[in-house]
Amino acid sequence: MRLLLMSDTHLPSRARELPPLLMAELPLADVVVHAGDWVDTATLDLLEERARRLVAVHGNNDGPELRGRLPEVARAELDGLRLGVVHETGPAQGRERRCAERFPDLDVLVFGHSHIPWDTTTGTGLRLLNPGSPTDRRRRPHCTYMTATVAEGRLTDLTLHRLPPRTANRADGGG
Repeated sequence: MRLLLMSDTHLPSRARELPPLLMAELPLADVVVHAGDWVDTATLDLLEERARRLVAVHGNNDGPELRGRLPEVARAELDGLRLGVVHETGPAQGRERRCAERFPDLDVLVFGHSHIPWDTTTGTGLRLLNPGSPTDRRRRPHCTYMTATVAEGRLTDLTLHRLPPRTANRADGGG
C-alpha cells in the first residue's frame, strides 16, 4: 500500500495550485494523508475527488467550512498499521514524550504546522512524521512532501521528496 503524505498546503495564499510533481503522485497512492492547513476548500474537494482514500484533518489556519468537514484528529488502520493524523503537536522540545502519551494506541503519527520535515521514533515505538509543506518552505531550502509503503503493519520505503524552486513565471507551488 503506497502512501502520499502532505501538510500545510495553504492554497491559494502560498501558491496557486499544488505542485505538478505532487499531483503526479496522486494516482500512484492508495492513501493520501493531509495533516491540515488547507486554507481553501477547493484543495480538499480536489483530493477527495482524485484520491482513492483520503485521511485528513483541519489545521489552525482552516476556517469553519473546513473544520466542519474535517476532524482535529483522524485515525486509520492500514494493512495492520495504526496511523493517526493531527495538525499541531506543540514545540519540538518534548514532542516525542507528549505524542507518546497522547497517542499510545498508534504506530505512526503524521503531523504538520511547522512546515519542517520531521522523522523520529519515540521511546514507546511511535513514529512521528511531518512531511513539511509542498507550497511554503519557510526557512527551509525546499518545499517537501513524503511517500511511504505500508505492508504487514510496517511502514517502509519512507522518502522525503524535495520540490524544485518555483520560478517567477511559474506559480505551481514548487518552492
